[in-house]
Amino acid sequence: MAVTYTKTILSGSTQGKAIKVAATSSTGTTIHATGTSSTTIDEVWLWAQNTDTTARKLTVQYGGTTSPDNEIEVTVPAESGLMLVVPGLILTGTGAAANTIYAYAATANVITISGYVNRIA
Repeated sequence: MAVTYTKTILSGSTQGKAIKVAATSSTGTTIHATGTSSTTIDEVWLWAQNTDTTARKLTVQYGGTTSPDNEIEVTVPAESGLMLVVPGLILTGTGAAANTIYAYAATANVITISGYVNRIA
């Protein structure tokens, strides 16, 4: 069985650029949506950066918006560069629909998210 690995841009990104987290509550800013297939795996890598002078809480809604089931909460230090927040976790579609990763922060427009997906088919 041949497996194909394809490194892809986050679907919420423009040309691979960082995604500004504008949302401050659920449902957050769209970061990435999987394909619809339940057999194609997206291995997701996300880093956050906080440009504010104060540490800020970031909530990544991983594959849904149910609390606490889909939430990854981290405090992103002030002005500290990129911080790994999703270390290669996997996500697939349902077979009929995509699963989406969202994010929101305590303060709008100070946290950006960068990353990529290894799509495994």
